[in-house]
This record gives sequence, C-alpha cells and structure tokens, in this order.
Amino acid sequence: MEEANDNFFERVYHIVRQIPYGKVTSYGAIAKVLGAARSARMVGWAMNAAHNLEDVPAHRVVNRKGLLTGKHHFDGTNLMQQLLESEGIRIENNQIVDLEKYFWQP
Repeated sequence: MEEANDNFFERVYHIVRQIPYGKVTSYGAIAKVLGAARSARMVGWAMNAAHNLEDVPAHRVVNRKGLLTGKHHFDGTNLMQQLLESEGIRIENNQIVDLEKYFWQP
C-alpha cells in the first residue's frame, strides 16, 4: 500500500508543479484530474508530506473555498499567506479574496 501512496503522491506533485505563479488550485481539483475525485483528503496528505520539497509549490494548494487549510505545515505562522501575497494573491482572514480570479483548473 505504501508504494501505491508514493505513486499517488508523485502524481499529485506533478500537477502541483504545473500551477502557474500567482494562481492556486484546490485539493479536490487535483484529485479529480487524477481520476480520484473523492480523494481530496489524500491529496492533502501528499501536500503535508511535501512541505520540505522545494520544487513543489505546496502553498498554491488551498481548500475548495480558498481557505489556507494547509498553513500549519509551513515554517512560521504566516508563511503560506506571505508566499501567496508575494505572488499578488489577496488574502483576508486566512482566505483568498476572489478565488475565481486566481483559481487554476488543472
């Protein structure tokens, strides 16, 4: 089972690496494009495991409402927010303002 998870995680990372600068996507959108529409939580596990992978822009993955639910997996209290804001994405109360404007559909 661990090997299957590793393969799924790598497929997730492949998608996340494609998210353009200044854009975000959701756990569910990634799961859907991978043919596992009901596996958004597993995408979240993959993102949790990716917090130290420099080539995976994990900060660009948010929940379906634009909430920064993965922020606790980053060093520092507001690092995820700071990274997104540095790309021009507006955040208020741990949520992306105007998610549709910044959303990237994989």
